[in-house]
Amino acid sequence: MPREVSDAEGITWTCIQAFAGLGNDPEKTDAARVDGAGDQVHVVCTPSGGAKSVRIELTVDWETSLSDDDLLQAIRSQLAEEMSAS
Repeated sequence: MPREVSDAEGITWTCIQAFAGLGNDPEKTDAARVDGAGDQVHVVCTPSGGAKSVRIELTVDWETSLSDDDLLQAIRSQLAEEMSAS
């Protein structure tokens, strides 16, 4: 299920666990997991306005345990990392 958060610039980010729509069988669930980190999954966050999506790694219970501020911080950190790499 997607989760939406809005940042201070008025951008609404829609985040969903990667491969979430594939089903619940173990093989597909494993596809979302981060290699070498059993308690982490890939999450894709897409901003309103069509800017570039980001892929972040969060704990498996991110939808319920992560605050909006922490989710936005993870998005900002990934954006900063991608900008410095290019």
